[in-house]
Amino acid sequence: MMKKHDGSKPSERTVEVEVQPHPYSVIIGAGVLDTLGPRVGRLVKGRRAFVVTDENVDPLYAEQALASLREGGFEAAVQVVPAGDATKSLETLAKLYDAVAEAGIDRTCPVIALGGGVVGDLTGFLAATWMRGVPFVQCATTVEADVDASVGGKTAVNHPLGKNMIGSFYQPVLVLIDTATLRTLSERDFRAGLAESVKHAVIRDGEFFTWHEEHADTLIACDLESLGELLERNVRIKAEIVAQDEREVTGVRALLNFGHTIGHAIETGMARRGDPWRHGEAVAVGMIAAAHMSVRAGMLDHASAERITALVGRIGLPVNAPLAAAREEMWQLMRLDKKSAAGKIRFVLAEKIGRAVLREQIEPAWIEAGLDSVLV
Repeated sequence: MMKKHDGSKPSERTVEVEVQPHPYSVIIGAGVLDTLGPRVGRLVKGRRAFVVTDENVDPLYAEQALASLREGGFEAAVQVVPAGDATKSLETLAKLYDAVAEAGIDRTCPVIALGGGVVGDLTGFLAATWMRGVPFVQCATTVEADVDASVGGKTAVNHPLGKNMIGSFYQPVLVLIDTATLRTLSERDFRAGLAESVKHAVIRDGEFFTWHEEHADTLIACDLESLGELLERNVRIKAEIVAQDEREVTGVRALLNFGHTIGHAIETGMARRGDPWRHGEAVAVGMIAAAHMSVRAGMLDHASAERITALVGRIGLPVNAPLAAAREEMWQLMRLDKKSAAGKIRFVLAEKIGRAVLREQIEPAWIEAGLDSVLV
């Protein structure tokens, strides 16, 4: 007989995201996916649940999630979508609307994302828009989703003109981060996720950046204790920023875009050339470009930019992109970026490792210096 779970694990870490009016918990630990059903059961009234996962995660963890939901008293349906960023489309979303309707999901029933950032963004937008909003739960299974995408309520699908152009801010009611799921990631996906952790350290916590340098070897070896600390510190940084500026009104949350403006352009450019990069890989190169922009702007010392480059390389991420012939395309993509305002490209630049600012007055020469540093 299956042992009943009381909704807790002995070694779990908990971070509270104090976003108002509906704060929520982020639970981190090995095996916490087994507690999904009982935890969600205490948060919602409905007893039907709808799980969205992708074809990579489905054979690994879907049955584990469904078993826990059944244990929690839910009648659960699962929808499997193709893996990859192309899935974040209006076409996929339309199919999911049909599926939740068939499953009888109403405003009291949870919609659950089981997967990485793509599944989380897509499912979150589904939850935000189905019946004007149903309870949303994140069960993150990638480093990238764990440290960034699963917390904060950004949901979206892509448009042909750019990533995440159609979306909303919609907070989950619960986030579960099961560190045991990270051991089934490919080495490339695992390392790509670490880029967002480096980003948090650069913009918010210099000591955490040094911690990355000191623990790089144990991190890339997927040591669960080191990963647990890394994930908790990342979630605390993200939670603090989101609580201060949920919808990017004051500019605080915009700091999370460090490396993303050039990074998104690189990601789109590589995809167009038939060599799609992971999001974290593109952001890693974007961070190096932003660091060199900061140096050219007279804000950051060169040694700090080199530390950022060295750490990115040490954890196995690219430090440049083969897009030297696509410079004008990079400019066009940056102008279309949703972070642009009044036709001007805004950038998050670093003043030092541990502190960043949003700059709206950007000299073209700064951007050129950033592109020069990474395009080969």
